[in-house]
Amino acid sequence: MATANKNLSVYDKTTVPNAKNLKFGVVVAEWNEEITEGLFSGAHDALIDCGALENNIIRWNVPGSFELTFGCKKMIATQELDAVIAIGSVIQGETKHFDFVCSATAQGIKDLNVQSDIPVIFCVLTDNNMQQARERSGGKHGNKGTEAAIAAIKMAILGQ
Repeated sequence: MATANKNLSVYDKTTVPNAKNLKFGVVVAEWNEEITEGLFSGAHDALIDCGALENNIIRWNVPGSFELTFGCKKMIATQELDAVIAIGSVIQGETKHFDFVCSATAQGIKDLNVQSDIPVIFCVLTDNNMQQARERSGGKHGNKGTEAAIAAIKMAILGQ
């Protein structure tokens, strides 16, 4: 497992550009809210820690991870942003629904990165169970939201 020996919340602030002059969009899925709120907190805190101004972080909610692509697309079209973070959580169930939602969401966010000059960061957990999701949204493996925020800052600078 990729996160087995890694804490997703650890970053060297000296290697992260200052985010003071950057504007970020964050689109958060409401499905699996316990997880997505943890991911948002990690992303938000890391952005602020790296200099982003509170009023330069715009948050929109969408019903679920499948809707993240549309939410990000509309955010890019209507807001002046340097990067967008797509936050979601899909947990394996008893049907193939998990596979379809994960695949479509990943492909949709990839498509936005190909079609737009604004980077969209994939912060969608695709876990086998709720425990794994908790461990990656502020638990023993840290917070994937923090990692996504650092990626957003670095990609925003790259896009300038």
